Amino acid sequence: MLSEEADGERTGKVIRTEPKAQGILFVVSSPSGGGKGTLVQCALKALGPGLSYSVSYTTRAPRPGEVDGREYCFVSADKFKQMVAAGEFLEWANVHGNLYGTGNAQVRREISSGRDIILEVDVQGAASVRQRIKDSVSIFILPPSFDTLRQRLMARGTDTTDELELRLNNAPIELKDYASFDYIIINDEIERAASQLTSIIYAERARRSRQEPFVRKIIETFALDGTNK
Repeated sequence: MLSEEADGERTGKVIRTEPKAQGILFVVSSPSGGGKGTLVQCALKALGPGLSYSVSYTTRAPRPGEVDGREYCFVSADKFKQMVAAGEFLEWANVHGNLYGTGNAQVRREISSGRDIILEVDVQGAASVRQRIKDSVSIFILPPSFDTLRQRLMARGTDTTDELELRLNNAPIELKDYASFDYIIINDEIERAASQLTSIIYAERARRSRQEPFVRKIIETFALDGTNK
């Protein structure tokens, strides 16, 4: 809302200033294979330049078709640890034996400039972000069943037998954190789930608390100089 600063010592008047609108941080999480990456890409395509994407850092090897700087920024374990020591991550975690982290600078820069940004992280990362950025919006992507999750991971064909087993064993543990999220999307059908994710973003943008500065500005036009009744 509009802020007021008193300058009584010099003028005795109230100075009204309009704050800069802040962007919204959307945090999307799911068990591995839950489909969060696909749904995030659908949202980015649907919403265009008004929504930016936080490219995470990871120490895992690129999968076929992945491009450094697009899906992830692929770095060595030593480089990752240097970034941790330098405080360059908003959050980071060891997930399924690999290190993953969200760069702090990009997220803070986008939010402060008024741009919305979306990031996809594991449940550990989502918990860390919620603690550090209280007004972030968290969304959990839930597969319709364990069998569906298993089939999706197997069809992906990017994991070794041991990696697949680890991801499947961790999934029930990750699901326990669903109640900590603001929204739940059951990803049983991609188009419907993607539409839900986009709708959540639109709804959060229209939330009264976020629209307050603009509403106050509009209301002022209805009473300029006291001439409007």
